[in-house]
Amino acid sequence: MNSKTISSPDFCASQLKVLADTTRLSVLKILMEGPKHVGEMNAVLKLEQSLLSHHLKILREAGFVEAIRDGKSVLYHFVPTIRQVNTGKAIDLGCCLLSFE
Repeated sequence: MNSKTISSPDFCASQLKVLADTTRLSVLKILMEGPKHVGEMNAVLKLEQSLLSHHLKILREAGFVEAIRDGKSVLYHFVPTIRQVNTGKAIDLGCCLLSFE
């Protein structure tokens, strides 16, 4: 079992470190609107695809994003276990609330 529980300071610090990047925050904000393919996200973010893939990997490893095979492409979505609050513009990490408003 993982020693970092949702309410532990270590868990909170590790999640906040992942989110301490403007690109990753932008990706999460986009995915809070609904599942997207890389091309759809890149139309907004205008990044090199390899850089966007790097950020998506970090978000997947931290448990914020899941990837599902969609034919030849991959569909990314916000993980349902990370609770969205209010009108979908905030994330409840269990230790703190991150608002995009």
